Amino acid sequence: MSGMPARDELLAAYALPDRDTPRLRMNVVASADGAVALEGRSGALGGATDRRLMQVLRAMADVILVGAGTVRAEGYGGTRVSEADAEWRVARALPPQPRLAVVSRALELEPRHPFFAEAVVRPVVVTCAAAPAGRRAVLAEVADVLVCGEETVDLAAVRATFADRGWTRTLCEGGPHLFGTLLAAGLVDEVCLTLAPRFVGGDAQRIVRGAAEADRRFALTGVLADDEGFVFLRYAAR
Repeated sequence: MSGMPARDELLAAYALPDRDTPRLRMNVVASADGAVALEGRSGALGGATDRRLMQVLRAMADVILVGAGTVRAEGYGGTRVSEADAEWRVARALPPQPRLAVVSRALELEPRHPFFAEAVVRPVVVTCAAAPAGRRAVLAEVADVLVCGEETVDLAAVRATFADRGWTRTLCEGGPHLFGTLLAAGLVDEVCLTLAPRFVGGDAQRIVRGAAEADRRFALTGVLADDEGFVFLRYAAR
């Protein structure tokens, strides 16, 4: 498929199986030479179809999971799906908007940050028991705080806690350290990788950081392209 894939084509190409089994999907973008960001932001690498795909993947999700560093770097705030996507969700017995969750051990986020102040649905903070109690109390005023793990955030427990709440479809939007931790724990079911027609150079990170080297094999389940030269790859864990 080439051209500029329409919303309905993307909905069909990225459709998920039944909702009974918890599923975690990564959505990431990288330049052709492997950079995860341009001038410090991954969003600077994207294009029109990439942004459309991001909205489609968000529409399919119960909860959007991001790391605290990504919230700060990418300026998350007031994240919402479009009216058409909200209607699509309601027609499938889903709430109009997905939940937005941030993972943080240190809780170095301010309650006035746009992530909280501009939220259209009460956001979620995922942390661990060792997180500063005072910070937990402050953020509990503006978000649902979930404690998963003792000294560090237990991402397997996060997945189970989400499932207990009926959130079986998790979309993770990074960053690289969160992706690496999820990958190392064997919790990534699918990767949606946008390959941007750019060669960035510099010292930009890769899309995965912190995971030990291993031969983690995924199957290529979908390939799309658009007229701007972007390639959209869909991988499923074997």
